Amino acid sequence: MKTPSTIHHSRITRPRGFTLIEIVIVLTIISILASGAIYMLKGNVDVAKETKVEGDIQAISTQLQLYEARNMRPPTTEQGIKALVEKPTTEPVPERWIQLMEDMPKDPWGQEYKYRYPATKSKKSYDLYSIGKDGVDGNEDDIGNWKKSEAK
Repeated sequence: MKTPSTIHHSRITRPRGFTLIEIVIVLTIISILASGAIYMLKGNVDVAKETKVEGDIQAISTQLQLYEARNMRPPTTEQGIKALVEKPTTEPVPERWIQLMEDMPKDPWGQEYKYRYPATKSKKSYDLYSIGKDGVDGNEDDIGNWKKSEAK
């Protein structure tokens, strides 16, 4: 017959807590869920970068329109969009130049935006674009002002 002291003793010696197997299973489930979430968020980061490029191109395009209105022509390819930040020294040197941007933004992949006048892809007078995440000019992942022109 068990006495109260032996019953109490058996409760104390019984193991408490999680086993190693239970901990491993829980950690495996957490890591699977975390990797799935990271995979899903990766697509959102790419979309955010493309949206930033489109916003930058729109902002630069607005300043290029102002430059053209003041100087009767857009900057040449050689002058580039740097003409919005510092006065061009190559011909044609603008007579009514003002600084329209503090500095030139870079695309989300750390590259400078490309500018070409006259345009070869856009319906506008110039091409303004990012070479995209692969860093190679002329590929399908280039994001430029012709994308919106084609959509219209």
